[in-house]
Amino acid sequence: TQKYKAQPGTITVTGLGEMEFTSDVIAIQGAIRVNNVDAAEGYRELMQQRDMLISYIEQNGVSAKSLSFGMPSTYKQYETIYHDGEYMGQQFSHYSISSSFVIESTDLDKVESVAQQLPALIEKGVNIEVEEPLYYFTKLDNLKHDLIAKAAADAKARAEQIASNSGVKLGELNDSRAGVFQITSVSGNEEFSAGGIYNLTSRDKKARVTVRSVFTIAEK
Repeated sequence: TQKYKAQPGTITVTGLGEMEFTSDVIAIQGAIRVNNVDAAEGYRELMQQRDMLISYIEQNGVSAKSLSFGMPSTYKQYETIYHDGEYMGQQFSHYSISSSFVIESTDLDKVESVAQQLPALIEKGVNIEVEEPLYYFTKLDNLKHDLIAKAAADAKARAEQIASNSGVKLGELNDSRAGVFQITSVSGNEEFSAGGIYNLTSRDKKARVTVRSVFTIAEK
C-alpha cells in the first residue's frame, strides 16, 4: 500500500516583483568630424575642435575628466566623375577625420543641460554630432536581488491564499525559478521580450521580474 500510495499534489504560482528607480549615471555619446584635403592639417583641426569641446563643457560646470575620446579615424573620400553622362571613375575628394567622444557623469542634471547646448558649438565652427542621452544604474545587481526576493514572497503569499481558500495546508517549496528581468521606462509602454529588455533612454525606470514556484500540498 505504501509503495503505490499517490504522491501529494502541488500548487504552482507565479509571483511578481516590481520596483521603480532613478538612474544614477548619464552618458552622452557623439563625434567630431573634420573634412580636409590635407590629412595632417585635418588632424590639427580635429585636435583644435576637441580642445574647444573640452573648454565648452568646463565653462558649463562639467569636469573634463567626465569626457573621453575615441581613437581618431581617417578615411579617404572620393567623388564620382561623369563626362557627357558617361561614368569615368572616381577621384580623391578629401580626408574625413573623426573622433568619437563620451561624456559620462553622475551629475545628471548638469550633463543633461550641457548636452542640450552642445549643438551651439556648430556656430563656433565645430562639426559635432550628439546622440540622445543614455541612462544607467550602478546598483542594478542589488536591485535584482531585491526584486527576486519580492517576487518569491509574492509567489508564496499567492500559494498560501490558494491553499487557504481550497481548504488545504501549504507544504514545502518544491521548485522555484526566476524569469528574465524587464527594465522599462516608468510608463512601461515597451513590449516585453522573452530575453528581457533594458531601457537605456529613460532616466526614471521600472524593473520587474517573475518567480514561478511550486509548493507541495501537505497532508493534514
